[in-house]
Amino acid sequence: MQHLWIAATLIAAVAQTGRNAAQAGLTKTIGTAAATQVRFLFGLPFALIFLALVAGLGPDAVPTLTTRALGFTALGAVAQIGGTAMMLRLMQSQSFAVTTAWLKTEPILLAIAAFAVLGDPLTLPTLLAIALATVGVVVMTLKPGAASRLAQARPALAGLAAAFLFGLSAIGFRGGITALDQGGFLIRATTILCLSLALQTALLGLFDRRGLIASFRHWRGSITAGFLGAFASQFWFIGFSLTSAANVRTLALIDLVFAQMVSAWVFHQPTSRRQMAGMALIVAGVAVLLRTEI
Repeated sequence: MQHLWIAATLIAAVAQTGRNAAQAGLTKTIGTAAATQVRFLFGLPFALIFLALVAGLGPDAVPTLTTRALGFTALGAVAQIGGTAMMLRLMQSQSFAVTTAWLKTEPILLAIAAFAVLGDPLTLPTLLAIALATVGVVVMTLKPGAASRLAQARPALAGLAAAFLFGLSAIGFRGGITALDQGGFLIRATTILCLSLALQTALLGLFDRRGLIASFRHWRGSITAGFLGAFASQFWFIGFSLTSAANVRTLALIDLVFAQMVSAWVFHQPTSRRQMAGMALIVAGVAVLLRTEI
């Protein structure tokens, strides 16, 4: 049980990759706002199914919401909407590699904020792990000279802002889960997942009814993105219920290594020395994290 967060994080990272691809495809047809809404609106029914299964088959009833849990979840819900919208817009103007590099600075921002807000532990080995893995992402995804050119560009600021919002959302969701007084980790994680998706669906439905109609017109892609989003979030929330949000987000960086391996072995695309060095740093960071936490 102690190491379950590792499996949950890896499953969530894989599912999130599929969800991002599905959302990016929808962005081209129905726009950024509508594609952002799809993640929540079409994910909510699946989350409710997950909750019904957990409550029906498990030993715990759905816990009673507390004011603290509601406040933290609302914070996470709003921050995630902003982060998702900025991510999708950034993907339209920048390459996937550049977008990824900025977004993956999240663990550093998250670790500091979670320490200040939630009191999550922040040890030197944890900071070292986060720093190694994050530098590995930057080395792996940004070509030489790109960082200096992008440092003064708007996309860099947008990417860092998106990373900050995603980090803030993780703090909100972990805070909501830990603020529930009843039940085990699974029922608490799934309850907060449903609450967050319900809040996000209500907020976006009020401000973008045109996007709501467009998402139903493209219902096949919307359902796919919604399911993958709910499935990924279910496992993200399980991870948040078991360990600090910074640990979860740092381990998730390993998905870049998996993606590069598939690219090389399946599609026979060459791996450069720069990418190898970046992967080595990511693996080193993950190794330090796991050695510290296990």
